[in-house]
Amino acid sequence: MLEVLEQSTTLSAIAAFVLGLLIGSFLNVVIHRLPKMLESDWQRQAAEARGEILPVASPYNLMVPRSSCPACGHRIGALENIPVVSWLMLRGRCSACGARISIRYPLIELLTASSCALAVAFFGPTLMGLAAMALTCILIALAFIDFDTQLLPDSLTLSLMWIGLLLNVKGVFAPLEAAVLGAALGYLLLWSVYWVFKLVTGKEGMGYGDFKLLAALGAWFGWSALPAIILLASVVGATIGIGLVLLARHGREVPIPFGPYLAGAGLLTLYFRTPLANLFGLA
Repeated sequence: MLEVLEQSTTLSAIAAFVLGLLIGSFLNVVIHRLPKMLESDWQRQAAEARGEILPVASPYNLMVPRSSCPACGHRIGALENIPVVSWLMLRGRCSACGARISIRYPLIELLTASSCALAVAFFGPTLMGLAAMALTCILIALAFIDFDTQLLPDSLTLSLMWIGLLLNVKGVFAPLEAAVLGAALGYLLLWSVYWVFKLVTGKEGMGYGDFKLLAALGAWFGWSALPAIILLASVVGATIGIGLVLLARHGREVPIPFGPYLAGAGLLTLYFRTPLANLFGLA
């Protein structure tokens, strides 16, 4: 079977699409639960620092408890948890109480599946193709978590950085020296912007998770890709931010997450690194 996939990019892309549907279903769980897990852990640490003892809570992680309807608590069975298909069969509603199920769940599954298929179609059924799938999936999770909660969990950003460095030991996407410099400069660039902005305005313009995400992208693509990533994310972020303020009456004091734009810029760099460098005059 593996030999057949290696010989046919089309079959490999189809297999990646199916696998991506399953990964997308899991990413929905990660996006929903990981911030809650972090909040619970922070509350526990704060309680310990105050000398308090929190009551023993039921296990809550990425595996347990089973997914359930937030409206009525109905436990979702296996046939109700088939990526995209179950949402269509249920017509976007809970089978028990009829509450609406957000269309975002199947959209994330389709986005992940399409992105995985694209990665394999572009890079082939190779280590680079599998790595591109992993990068894509983690960036999707980070983008939606940041959009929802303005958090970029260390468990994802730092893992992404180390994966990039390890891959580039063999120079998969960039020479190792460029990757190490990319990780260091990626962090320091946004760290410097953060402190300059804070010293000038007295406000925090971004979070430390943004520094770590750019460091991770630097670890994957090397230091030379950082200017294009920053410029692209900044231009898109500023355009959307101004649009939200003008058209959607988004308060100027309401922070806009930068992580989704960094993630999008990272994905564009994955496929269009040379054209982007030429576009920004950085080739």
